[in-house]
Amino acid sequence: MSQPTLSIDVFWSFRSPYSYLATGRLAALRSDFNLEVNVRPVLPIAVRTPEFFARVNPLFPSYLVRDVMRLGEFLGIPIRWPRPDPVVMNPDRTYPLEQPYIHRLTRLGVAAAEKGRGLAFLDEVSKVIWDGSVTDWHEGNHLSDAAARAGLDLDELDRTIEGNSDHFVDAIEKNQQALEAAGHWGVPTMVFNGEPFFGQDRIDLLVWRLQQARSQSPD
Repeated sequence: MSQPTLSIDVFWSFRSPYSYLATGRLAALRSDFNLEVNVRPVLPIAVRTPEFFARVNPLFPSYLVRDVMRLGEFLGIPIRWPRPDPVVMNPDRTYPLEQPYIHRLTRLGVAAAEKGRGLAFLDEVSKVIWDGSVTDWHEGNHLSDAAARAGLDLDELDRTIEGNSDHFVDAIEKNQQALEAAGHWGVPTMVFNGEPFFGQDRIDLLVWRLQQARSQSPD
């Protein structure tokens, strides 16, 4: 008898280097466990709660960059801080309300998920933004080529969003509410059977829980 399909929700942000570093491993888990991965993009904390960075220890940004670079090296995943950053930041390290990139990216992620290609889209687009091979990822054909590799048409996704923008704003808000209801606020967070696993360093713990569920399922 075939094993039953297990399902997880993945709360994810295009501005999160840890989300990027987790994506390829989540794609591998999908085949290893016959896993249904429900991608639920959210806006980054810099947009949702911009005052967070005014309160955080000033050592945080430099440590973050150091940590994600060494983590990429450890995992063998190329990474460079995006050029441009998906979230525009002022010289004084505050965040303007006008954000030309992140809202479109997040809505595209939701649209891709609704077409059943969410994880593939996040995987391909996050590589273009984060792996260091592309500068000015927002220009030219970089995003459209990434969408095509994920089995999607970028122009079609944009038209879908433009035709029903309120739906996508609402869907992103519902994703954020669902993340908090699951017991966390950060990304990436994977939720399995109502249990949250926050951070790319909790994927092994998620695997352990999936293995438990698989072993307890009837033959």
